[in-house]
Amino acid sequence: MSFLWGVMGGPSAGPQPSGAETIQKLCDRVASSTLLDDRRDAVRALKSLSKKYRLEVGTQAMEHLIHVLQTDRSDSEIIGYALDTLYNVISNDLEEEEQEENLTKVDDLGSQFTEIFIKQHENVTLLLTLVEEFDFHVRWPGVKLLTSLLKQQGPQVQQIILVSPMGVSRLMDLLADSREVIRNDGVLLLQQLTKSNAAIQKIVAFENAFERLLDIITEEGNSDGGIVVEDCLLLLQNLLKNNNSNQNFFKEGSYIQRMKPWFEVGDDNCGWSAQKVTNLHLMLQLVRVLVSPTNPPGATSSCQKAMFHCGLLQQLCTILMATGVPADILTETINTVSEVIRGCQMNQDYFASVNAPSNPPRPAIVVLLMSMVNERQPFVLRCAVLYCFQCFLYKNQKGQGEIVSTLLPSTIDATGNSVSAGQLLCGGLFSTDSLSNWCAAVALAHALQENATLKEQLLRVQLATSIGNPPVSLLQQCTNILSQGDKIDRRGSKVQTRVGLLMLLCTWLSNCSIAVTHFLHNPANIPFLTGQIAENLGEEEQLVQGLCALLLGISIYYNDNSLENYRKEKLKQLIEKRIGRENFIEKLGFISKHELYSRAAQKPQPGFSSPEHMMFDHEFTKLVKELEGVISKAIYKSSEEDKKEEEVKKTLEQHDNIVTQYKKVIREQDQELEELKQRITTLMSQNEQLQATVTQQVSQIQQHKDQYNLLKVQLGKDTQHHNSHGDTFQMNGIQTEEVSKLKEELEEWKNKHELLQGQIREKDFLIEKLKSSQLEIGTTELSSQSSRSGGLEHNNELQKELEMLRSQLQLQSAEISQLLIENQKLQVMNTTSDPVLGDSGAIVAKSSELEGQLEQQIKELKSEVKALSEEKESLKQHLDSSSSTVAILQDEKIKLQQEVAESKKEQDDLLVLLADQDQKLSALKIKLKDLGVPTA
Repeated sequence: MSFLWGVMGGPSAGPQPSGAETIQKLCDRVASSTLLDDRRDAVRALKSLSKKYRLEVGTQAMEHLIHVLQTDRSDSEIIGYALDTLYNVISNDLEEEEQEENLTKVDDLGSQFTEIFIKQHENVTLLLTLVEEFDFHVRWPGVKLLTSLLKQQGPQVQQIILVSPMGVSRLMDLLADSREVIRNDGVLLLQQLTKSNAAIQKIVAFENAFERLLDIITEEGNSDGGIVVEDCLLLLQNLLKNNNSNQNFFKEGSYIQRMKPWFEVGDDNCGWSAQKVTNLHLMLQLVRVLVSPTNPPGATSSCQKAMFHCGLLQQLCTILMATGVPADILTETINTVSEVIRGCQMNQDYFASVNAPSNPPRPAIVVLLMSMVNERQPFVLRCAVLYCFQCFLYKNQKGQGEIVSTLLPSTIDATGNSVSAGQLLCGGLFSTDSLSNWCAAVALAHALQENATLKEQLLRVQLATSIGNPPVSLLQQCTNILSQGDKIDRRGSKVQTRVGLLMLLCTWLSNCSIAVTHFLHNPANIPFLTGQIAENLGEEEQLVQGLCALLLGISIYYNDNSLENYRKEKLKQLIEKRIGRENFIEKLGFISKHELYSRAAQKPQPGFSSPEHMMFDHEFTKLVKELEGVISKAIYKSSEEDKKEEEVKKTLEQHDNIVTQYKKVIREQDQELEELKQRITTLMSQNEQLQATVTQQVSQIQQHKDQYNLLKVQLGKDTQHHNSHGDTFQMNGIQTEEVSKLKEELEEWKNKHELLQGQIREKDFLIEKLKSSQLEIGTTELSSQSSRSGGLEHNNELQKELEMLRSQLQLQSAEISQLLIENQKLQVMNTTSDPVLGDSGAIVAKSSELEGQLEQQIKELKSEVKALSEEKESLKQHLDSSSSTVAILQDEKIKLQQEVAESKKEQDDLLVLLADQDQKLSALKIKLKDLGVPTA
């Protein structure tokens, strides 16, 4: 009882036990007590001691606590106490005072206890099942404990969860929990779970994480939200950073469009809270993750287009030009806009059209360049503007041309009312601030990057140095400042200015023979370069020496030998005499060996900690890598090899010209084809329209015809209505038509009558012949009775047909007699009618015409009679052949009957034999039975 009083805080008579002893007794109680209440009290006591006696509780009680988690699942209270105790033991989140005292021990203890806990993988699986419980006192401590395990031993715990069935899916349910505490801690848990594990990141993303996280951010108020928005944004960064699959899923799911409301800022941007600044900073970083230059080009391009179409780029440009935006947010916005427009022509064109809200309005590019060349602006902001300008010009020949055009004499604003981008760059290039010199030189170099045409055009730029002196070219002014070196008093690093100018000159002269010729035309340039390379200067000056060697090498490699005194061979001899080839190559190697060169080569964005470290540009490092090898080879080449190389170059140029000509021809043909296709499509559409109109007109014509015929029929009916025997003829000519029609019908009936009479005569003739043939057949033998019967049947059929024809003839003769009577009546009426009906001459003509038609019909009837006689002959032949075949078939029938009779006789014989055999078999079986032999 004294022990219980000590634990529960009651008075104790004896000496107080130590913490380790108390913990030991509590552990024994947890292990041995049969009552759940006792075990619960003991675990509660261990929880209260776990923060103070972390080591003792961890070493003695961990096994018992895990056992409680396994056996006492039904009691949520004891499970909650056990989970809290384990969290206190494993977690390193101690009080501030304890942290200061135990700072070195904290990490080791947490890591060691985590390792003990996860040694048995079943413990982590058990914890995942407990996290599924809805009870707040179980789920929340379970989430905290799992988060702590991931913090201590992330990769190991991630692997256990990954192989656990539905492990990640169980944890995703935490985001849907209605209790904000569990949901928010679930976000923290998923942050730890998704760190540096692409497989888990993909599973979490496909478990609808993007939708849920964006919903939480919206519910919390976007950028105005609290720490929960920050945690969600950090989790989104984990899921998207360096994970191309998730980035594509994010874009395809139209989640980029849901980012636009994040960047809606009001007119009054004063007094932003620290949390809002943090949230907006993370939101901008999330946009940059999607369009990072390190992503695959296709994925970056599709995200850039999506951001333009949904209005996200426009929203970012609004923040860029807004007033009152905090400096770090403005800097990050500039960097974000830079990467959204980098290499995307559509976005670059839009950015070129953005104007600042000033009076008069100025392009956003000009406003940004003003900040870049202003030495009072923060260094980080100036770096961001330079990066934005570089991204605007990256793979943008149109933008490069617009920048260079502001420097050319024909386009400079004579009134001087507005400042152009070219004027700002020239001002920065020749100012007394070394950082402005470097930034302007790099910006101008990007305007010339991979664009030989603009390199040639820039040679036309003339600068007015002072009143009364003639203008000098931009190239000449750059070399003048370079040669003056330390004589000009500058703020900042003097080496920085020279490095910037040398980078500009190297970019300008590379791959442009005309610029090399202009550079060599100044007699002071080559002696200056050889003098710089040959001197033994300090470590800082070695970088300048390397760049001078590179510029001299470019002057040799891209030299077209147009200047006699500075031909390739003479420049090589000069290097060998004044510097030495080995020494020249060594100085050239100073560039790539420099530490700042390696830093600049890593990524496009200028990431310099201080202005003194701004020495190299990312694109320039690519140029050095490309030219270093070819210049080294060019120095050691002989004149003959140079000649051969020039010949090869010329032939290649010729081939290139031919190829360009063919490309031009093909392009023109493509245009012509497109035009012809368009014409074909227009003609086809016109043809279809015309066909439609034609069909419509045809249908209309048909309708009109039908209407006309209908009216004609109706008119005919009206005119025939009053015809009768006693009526007088009308004067409209309709009665004469009726008379002619009746005459025609009469002639037709006559013809039909004659035709039928001819057919009857033919049939009579055929019957007589058949009768005579019948008499001949009657004298034949009895074997021809079948053929005679066939003939008699045929004769009967013919007689029936004859009777039918005679009846038809009688009917037709009666009809003809009626028609003749009507005809006589009509003739009488016709003779007594008005002479207007026609004269007798016309009737005679008509009768002669009818006679001719009758003669023609008679000829046709004769031909038909002839055809019938031929048909009769063929029938007779067929009758003869059929009679012969009947005789043959009768003979075959007799033979077959004989064969059948023979086969029946043979079958009877066989049946007799079989009966004898059966009798013999039965007798043999009886004998075998008598002999005692078994039979089957």
